[in-house]
Amino acid sequence: MIVQLKGNVQFPITLDPTVWIFDDRKIKLEEAFSPDKEENAPEKDTEHQQRVRPPVNRSVSRFEGKKVLENSYVMPIKPFLETSSPNEGATSAILNTDQGEVEISLDKLKDSLLIFAIDGKPPKEDGPVHLLFGDGTNQYAPFKGIDLITIN
Repeated sequence: MIVQLKGNVQFPITLDPTVWIFDDRKIKLEEAFSPDKEENAPEKDTEHQQRVRPPVNRSVSRFEGKKVLENSYVMPIKPFLETSSPNEGATSAILNTDQGEVEISLDKLKDSLLIFAIDGKPPKEDGPVHLLFGDGTNQYAPFKGIDLITIN
């Protein structure tokens, strides 16, 4: 189950959320909207560190691997948008969901999070990913079944 990111971008990309479970950039869902979010995900330090040293998946012990498979996780979409390099005129995005198309602003998309694991497993019936706004306004009603993001 993949997600395509295309449209008004310099580099259309294909995302495979099934490999994100061992990505160091993932965030536990319950920590994504906690009041101490700044402590849980220091974005500026992470961006600087990734410029100096790209993210490398460190080896995971058996205990950590088991723990990883019991939690729900989100992935910030911002690094993937930056990789695709939206063109200057890009202002919005259309999410192709299992309920139809939804249009949101590009700025709102940049701050969004993709749910890719629920209790350690990918969302099968309404996957491959769900989208949550970074401010948590749709925390209890995410956009589900997203398989295509088209930048306009």
